[in-house]
Amino acid sequence: MDDRDDCRLTTKWFLGTFGFVVESARNAEEALAMFDPLIHDLVITDNSMPGMSGVEMAHVIKLRSAATPVLMCARQVPEDTSCIDLIFERPVHLLRLKDAAEQLIADRIPA
Repeated sequence: MDDRDDCRLTTKWFLGTFGFVVESARNAEEALAMFDPLIHDLVITDNSMPGMSGVEMAHVIKLRSAATPVLMCARQVPEDTSCIDLIFERPVHLLRLKDAAEQLIADRIPA
């Protein structure tokens, strides 16, 4: 999830070419409205967005589904990383993002 269309849509397209089924949202509120822990294996977010931050969203995700990994891509690592499973400082190479997503999903503990 990213508030910038170009980043969000490029990431969605790229991960889709590797077989990921990706839904995208422009902000945390939109992402939380569509999030279903029975469908979504992973959440990828930015931290700096209008409205709710990625960290705040991660806290809500973990309250709904502690087993769902949250991967954050951020220009600066936030102070509170307690609900983030992995953080990449931007810019991040998309192949590293793909590999990390695969690993986080493989390591996911069933709810």
